[in-house]
This record gives sequence, structure tokens and C-alpha cells, in this order.
Amino acid sequence: MKGKFRIALLSDDRKMSEPLILLLESREYCVVLRTDFSRVLGALYSDPPDMIIIDLGAFTPERLKIVSELKTDSYFAIIPMIGFIRPSIEESVAWEQLPLDDYMVLPVQTPELFSRIALSIQRMERIFDHNPLTKLPGNTSIRRAVEKSMGKPRAVCYVDINLFKPYNDIYGFVRGDEVIRMLARIISNAVKESKEGGFSGHIGGDDFVFIVSGKEAEAVSQLVIDRFSMIVVNLFDKEAQARGYYISKDRQGRRQRIPLLGIAIAIVPTSNTAIQHYGEVAARAAELKKEAKASKASCYVIDCRKA
Repeated sequence: MKGKFRIALLSDDRKMSEPLILLLESREYCVVLRTDFSRVLGALYSDPPDMIIIDLGAFTPERLKIVSELKTDSYFAIIPMIGFIRPSIEESVAWEQLPLDDYMVLPVQTPELFSRIALSIQRMERIFDHNPLTKLPGNTSIRRAVEKSMGKPRAVCYVDINLFKPYNDIYGFVRGDEVIRMLARIISNAVKESKEGGFSGHIGGDDFVFIVSGKEAEAVSQLVIDRFSMIVVNLFDKEAQARGYYISKDRQGRRQRIPLLGIAIAIVPTSNTAIQHYGEVAARAAELKKEAKASKASCYVIDCRKA
């Protein structure tokens, strides 16, 4: 976690909140207490926290309105909110009108609160990190997976779709998104089917990463290529399939032949002790992808350098 995780505690019950703040700060959370519910929205809008804990023990319309307004705000909707409620109302709450992310019954049990905060943080990180189109882990998880593989007999494989931009421009983003989802499924399934399993992630756009054992990297890469090649032809009409290209026009209106979609894969073994940093893996992969994309056909290129 970078810096201290900032929690806004909304409560006018100082008997409960003051010892709770001390306990939270002992876990290195930064806690800001807001006691004036009539001014709390303005305070939160001017200084957004990482999490909100609201005391709903006094189940008033004012407090319910705060929850509703924050959770219908596009920015605050993704900030985790935990509510404290009385046991007498737990079974009668209309949760569709009280869109909390989690709740606890008063009196607060601190071990449970710490667990719920930790789980909320993990859930938020997963939501932020996963790509919304493919549901695959994004850049933060990719970086961690690559760093975890450093010095081990594994290989990081970067995948890119050849000539995706003209396809997306001509056939539309809906078709383009389907190509990306299709490739995500192919990569994910190929990695799952490998003997030792591995990791698959989505950098963004048409760029993917998967990590498998070094001895399986070439076989898994070829499997991804083969499956993509089998399916991708169905995205084009029979004439384009027969020709191996489709016709488009450049910005000057001139007709041009664009080859059917293919993929380029750069394989970087992480067992190479000369590679010490995540950035070096990415830099080598970028060079290898250029080499792979120079080929008209789908292919993979493996980094064989020792230093």
C-alpha cells in the first residue's frame, strides 16, 4: 500500500469513535473523524478518502441521504463504504435503499472490523486492476506476476494483435472488442491447460501477457497462435478468407490490401540472471515484438540473449 490508507469515520458518538481511531491508527491507517453530518458531504468532496465508515446507529434520514448521495456519485461510487448499524434493524433494512459495500452490527468488534477493512481494500484493488472488457488482471497484477517470476525457470510472453487498428477502424469497435475478448479466452485457456499452469493478464487494448514455465513457453505460444488462426478467419467474408487480405482505403482514399489479423508473441525467459528488473523484461519484449510483427504471418520470437 503506497502511503497511509485514509479512512473517513463519520460519527458523532465520541465514546465509540475515539478509542476506535486509536486502534485504527495503531494499524497505520490515517483516520479523519467527521462529526457534523450536516457538513460531511462538502468535507468529503473537498478531501476524498480511500474508505468511508459511517455510523448508522442513529438511523436518521440525514445519514441515509449521505449514503445514497455518495453512492450515486460517479467518483465516490467506487470508494468502499462500511456502515455500523444496530442489531434491532439488521433484518429489516431495505438494502436496495442503503447501498453500502459492507456493514457491521454494533457494538463494533475490532478484529472483525480490521478483517472487513482488509477485505474491502483487496476487493477494491481487484476491481481497479482487472480489465473491464476481458476480466483479466491488469497492469498492477501483471507487474507483480513478472517480478515474482524473476530468476525462476519461467517465461513472460507478450502478445500483440497484428494490424488491429485498421480492423477496428473499418469493422467498428464492437467487432474489435469481440476480437480482444476472443484472444483473452484463448490465452486464458491455453495457460490453464499447460502442465504447470501460469498467469494471464491484459495490459490494455490488444496487448496481453501470459507467464508459463520456460520449457512450455514455445508450445503454449504456438497453441495460442493456432487457435487464434483457426477462429479469426470467421471474422472475414469468404472472399477475404480466400485472398488472405481485405480491401481498405488510406487517408488519401487509395485502395490498399490489409492482411487478415494475426498475432505476434515475444517470449522473455525470466531465468536469465542478466535481467534484474521488470522494466528490462518489458524493454526486451518490445524489441522482440517488433521483430515478430515484421513477419506477415503469426509467429513468436524468443529472447536467447544471455546478457
